[in-house]
Amino acid sequence: MDRRQFLAGGTAAAAIAPAAATLPLRPIGAAAALPVTDRFTVDGTAWQVREDWSTRDGLLALVRGDAAVLLPKRTEAMHATVQPPYLGLELKAIAMADADLLADALLAGGGDPDPARVRDAAPPSGSRFEADKLSARLGWTSFVGTRQAGDTMPVFPNGRTRGYRPEHVFPALEGDKGVVTRFEGLLGGWLPAVHKAIPIAEGGWYDLLVFADVDADDPLLVQTWHRTVRVEGGRPVEVHYGHSYAPFPPRRQNPDAAAFYRALLRLATVWQGELADLAPAALPDPALTDMVAHAFAKEIVVRPGGTYPKYGVVDRDYVGPEYDGFQDTFTSSVYANLEWGRFAQAKAVFDQYFDAFVGADGMVDMRGPEVAQFGLTLSLAARYLRYTGDVATIARVKGKLAATAQILAELHDASLALPAGERGHGLLHGWSESDACLHPDPSLWWKPYWNNSAWAVRGWRDIAGVWPAIGTAGEAADWSRRADRLQAHLVRRIRQEVRRDLTPAYLGPLPGAEGTWRQALATGKRSEQGWSHRVYAELLQADVLPADLANLVADCVRGHGGTCIGVTANFAPANDDHRDQLGFISYGHARALLRLDRIEEYLLFLHSHRFHSHSRGSWVAGEVSGITGDLPLFCIPAQLTVPLLVRWLMAIEDDEADRLDLGRGIPRAWFASGEAVTLNRAPTRWGRVDYTTRFDRAGRQATATIGFPARGPREARVRFRLPEGARPVSATVNGRRARLDSDTVVIDARAGGRFEVSVRTS
Repeated sequence: MDRRQFLAGGTAAAAIAPAAATLPLRPIGAAAALPVTDRFTVDGTAWQVREDWSTRDGLLALVRGDAAVLLPKRTEAMHATVQPPYLGLELKAIAMADADLLADALLAGGGDPDPARVRDAAPPSGSRFEADKLSARLGWTSFVGTRQAGDTMPVFPNGRTRGYRPEHVFPALEGDKGVVTRFEGLLGGWLPAVHKAIPIAEGGWYDLLVFADVDADDPLLVQTWHRTVRVEGGRPVEVHYGHSYAPFPPRRQNPDAAAFYRALLRLATVWQGELADLAPAALPDPALTDMVAHAFAKEIVVRPGGTYPKYGVVDRDYVGPEYDGFQDTFTSSVYANLEWGRFAQAKAVFDQYFDAFVGADGMVDMRGPEVAQFGLTLSLAARYLRYTGDVATIARVKGKLAATAQILAELHDASLALPAGERGHGLLHGWSESDACLHPDPSLWWKPYWNNSAWAVRGWRDIAGVWPAIGTAGEAADWSRRADRLQAHLVRRIRQEVRRDLTPAYLGPLPGAEGTWRQALATGKRSEQGWSHRVYAELLQADVLPADLANLVADCVRGHGGTCIGVTANFAPANDDHRDQLGFISYGHARALLRLDRIEEYLLFLHSHRFHSHSRGSWVAGEVSGITGDLPLFCIPAQLTVPLLVRWLMAIEDDEADRLDLGRGIPRAWFASGEAVTLNRAPTRWGRVDYTTRFDRAGRQATATIGFPARGPREARVRFRLPEGARPVSATVNGRRARLDSDTVVIDARAGGRFEVSVRTS
């Protein structure tokens, strides 16, 4: 592709700078009726604190004149609220079954799954753990931090940190066993500010706020602000403020209210600036847009300086430097930030990773490189270039990218040199999972897993499509030829390996696998079928299989023990007492469900990941999360899953065709609400796209307004997943009658411009 075409269709490199932070002021609105609880000044300007204490989710407003910084509260129960759990099913049956019994129950009868039923299908993650049984781990349930700090600060169930304890002022908060029943949330909906409400028997509650000091300049230490309130009868009867540590009078005193609220104002201002480039979205379920924003805020907190990679936080085994070069941390970040228009962050992460962790030979500075992730890296480099038009960033590392592509070519050539009768002939051998190299004999997992070849196909094809702008046409042609040859062989071999004697039909994770993966793991011996969850998720994500095979793989995963409440399961031997979700590499599985038009399953995946792969309210995402209330280990790739799922249900590109799908996965309930679904300035390979849709039940009309750049896709498919009982009967585009394909209107948007789409319903 010609370099000028990129710069005309995307965003020039010089334009990808983050916006400056400004006060996030809004009209005061309903906050004007709230009582004034405190006052403070900033640079001589008077501010009021107005707060609703009639409910634990009351609004907090920082008011200046007739404008305010509005900080809503929304808490969720961090304890089981429905009995019996598991929709009345037995845990042993759920754990042992090949079928995903909870998913089957939630999808029974057809139609979209009910988010409330999905939420209540299992106890909240982290709600039933016992800290004294965590071995060397600390029993923290959330954490706070800043961009500039090199570390994070854990927050425990009762609101304490490693430096400050609320039980110093309220002894009833001592320890965590007394706060099992509690509600948690984030101030402002998404800010990295932990809000807890711990009920008191008399009907009131302890209300706690904890957030990091955004102006502290300690290189590693995270300074924290605290407010602890006893609420009775709908009013605060005792309030205490703290900063980082217990007081040491007379030298160190607790801060006053004014200092706390100045710090809170700074928190809101700084974080609003950090996410100023996030593509604006509005949904009937605002918690999902808040989850998107919070995920990106958490990523900045987790990464020292906002960009240096860390896989986890606090716990040494996940935050240690030996994990910093983990490919999944890089690829999940670049992918999610690109999809939400955060080009500056994507560029910073890309530059930092290629400079610090990718060698001139394409190898990554990380134990156990994963073959499929090399292909995903190439694909994301191409996506970055298509979205941003930033040729300079990709051209600067073109040697390393070419070397990455060559790693896959070397593995491909080695497989072609094998005898034609060998099971792995023509398929890329190598580690699929990084952890393989930790075992005494890692060669057990140096095998021709399907995902290795699938992502080589996708990576070569995508990078070849943009390579003429930065490299040679000869290299691009070679990669394209390899992709076509390998894809044809991969599809042929998969068809040969399908076991149709099982129901549903079964495909093992690699050719020649003996038995199913569950049978292999049940032996208790190390098996080449270990970590098969990664194989299936990445095979589906690469999107190189014909639809019939992709559907077969999705059916195989769900029907042979591979999902948990609709989310990719953590593959382990069947057992009596647990079944776990895999939170951190499963987004590719979900993407395939959407692409295959398995919308109900896609929505179940989204809701289940939200409620069971995240802690409630404070939204800490687990790498692997059980369904018994145990405490999972956080990892940032898991946190970046919901942003991808929310983006795709509104707007998703086809990997091969010149096509953009809009509204493909919107829940029917959102249309039934009559509220608008909006995604503005959504990045695509054609440029930024604006999209708004809604349904007017009284007027029996669904509408969508779409704005394309000067060059749009050949085909934009606008879908209207109408409420049950509403049937589309006719459609118009810009006032002219248009063809209606079931619930979808197809637009030729190659000339760009604005389109008004309307569908009349019966």
